[in-house]
Formats: sequence, structure tokens, C-alpha cells
Amino acid sequence: MIVNQWLPNAHVGDAMGDNARRVRGMLRDMGHESEVYAIHIEAELADDVLPLDHPKSRAGDVTIFHYGIQTPMTAEFQALSGRRVLQYHNVTPAEFFTRWDTNLSAAAARGRDELPALAGSVDLALGDSEFNRQELSAMGFKRTGVLPIAVDTSRVTAPVEMPGLEGVLDDGLTNFLFVGRIVPNKMIEDHVRLAAYYTRYVRHDGRFIFVGRCDILPQYYASIRGLISRLGLRPDRVVFVGAVPDEELAIYYQYADVYVSLSEHEGFCVPLVEAMAADVPVLAYAAAAVPDTLGGAGVQFSPKSLEYAGEMLAELAFNDDLRTQVIAGQRRRLADFGDARVSAELARLIGSLS
Repeated sequence: MIVNQWLPNAHVGDAMGDNARRVRGMLRDMGHESEVYAIHIEAELADDVLPLDHPKSRAGDVTIFHYGIQTPMTAEFQALSGRRVLQYHNVTPAEFFTRWDTNLSAAAARGRDELPALAGSVDLALGDSEFNRQELSAMGFKRTGVLPIAVDTSRVTAPVEMPGLEGVLDDGLTNFLFVGRIVPNKMIEDHVRLAAYYTRYVRHDGRFIFVGRCDILPQYYASIRGLISRLGLRPDRVVFVGAVPDEELAIYYQYADVYVSLSEHEGFCVPLVEAMAADVPVLAYAAAAVPDTLGGAGVQFSPKSLEYAGEMLAELAFNDDLRTQVIAGQRRRLADFGDARVSAELARLIGSLS
């Protein structure tokens, strides 16, 4: 059987694209022919991902369409004659962007507006979390399921050495890590306020590290820098390092004492899985798909209380019994995202379309 995947953009380090290429490997291991096709392909992936206008892009017996934004791909997907599967990675609600970028806000609104029109055009609609599946069901999709993202955790657990960076991180401070784009739905401003509370009222040895692109919404990032200044935080204690190579990312996880997520909208959140794989205890605000991804693992809290979060950061960093208990729970949860588990579910879903 030919089982192809379509995605709008193929970028190195992008969760949607990384997942599609990993799923392609699983499909090939099952004996299927499989390729990944995209509209926009980053130069580094030119030999790995094929363009959508390739003559074989529409030849799939089954085509999996990874949806996260409105593109011309949607109409072309609807016109396919083979089996059509939607994999929904969620579209961040437009209101998160309205204050910062009207074009991005409008694009998000269009993405959500067109999605229900696909309900009558697919044989199967998959969310990569139960949260996403429920959104699909509410939009009118009849046959739905969950297929989690296939996360390559080896990129954060591989043994690497970077003496220069390790010397910076292993200086006696407590490292609190966040990984992801610096965008409004991640509520970076709450991370900064948490840093201020922790520094003033809990302990004075905390360093809050943000790994991820800062250039997506320059005005938002500028507002974050302004907040840091207004709160009187030291710039060496709230550190934005931008996007980094996998080897460097592994070092940041290796030296993290706690992983922190205060995001208010996630469709899955790959860094939560990476943190669990790296044995970093997770403290997370329980919003959107975060509870689905963590299951009962980590320490989750709601409503959002920065005072509670600040105290719990210290507990997770210094209470050895609690750390051991939390990490053990995360290891159990991590097994649900192993390749064998994801591959078996993928095989079952593809088999149901035969």
C-alpha cells in the first residue's frame, strides 16, 4: 500500500515535520511505500522531503494531511481519490495574536474557520491528543481517533559533551528550563513573573532559561524584555538563547533542575515528552492538551497560581524524595510515547482503512 503524508512546511526542528518523517519510517518498516510531501521545504531537507507538485504526490492509497494552518493544500487534499486521513495538530486561537500581529491573527482565524469544511471529506480524523480529538468531534468530524506525535527523544538523551556550555550551566545556580517558541499562547510573561516571585520570595539562586525562536513576533518579545526590566530582574537570571542545535538542546535538558510550562494553549507539547525522557521533573499549568500529554505525570496545577508554582519549583529542585517520585511517574508515562506503541496504533489505524 502507498501511504503518503502531506504537510504545509518542512522545517528542521519543527514538531509537525519531524513527526511526519518519523512516521514515514514506521510506515516503511510495515512494508508500505511512503513519502512526505510539502509546499515549502527548507534547504536542509531538500533530499528528504518531496515537493507537493511531484508527479507521485497524489498517488497514495492513503494520504495523511497534517493540519496546523490554512494553505492551498486543503483544497487539493479534498480532491484526492484515495483514502484521506486528517492529522490535526491544532490551530492556536487567533485572540492570542490579535494584539501583536493582525496578519498572524487573521491566518489563525482562517485556519480554524476552514477546518469544519473538511469534516465530510475525510475517512478518518486524528488528533495528536485527546484535546485535539475532542475539537474535531465538536466540529462535526464523525470518525475520530488519537495518534500521538512520534517524538525522537534520542536528540535530548544522546550522550554529548560541550565543556563551554556545561561550565556556564554548572555554576551552582538552579536551572529552570522552558523550550518552545516565544509566542503569546506560551505565556512567557507569566514565566517572567514567576522568575520575579521565585527570586524575591523563595530563593535567590534561580536561573530561568528559554530555548526557542524569539523572532516570530518581535513586538511580543520586546514586551517581554521590557517586563524583565520593569520587574528588576537580572539579565543573567532570565536568559533567552534562541533556537539551538540538538546537541546544545541536550545539554540544556541535562543541566535543567525543573522544566516549567505555563502555556495556556497546546495541541500536544513535544518538550513535555522530551523533559520526561531527560528525567527532568515537570511543573506545568494544566491547560489545553497538557494534561493529555502528561497523563498523571509531573506536577500539574490549576488554577494558575504563581505563588504555588514558585514554592513548588523549590520543592522539585531540592526535595530529593519528591524528585524521585515525580521522575518515576514520568518514566511510566513516557512508555506510552515509545516507537513500538505509536507504531502499533498507526498500523491499527491504517489497517482499519483497508
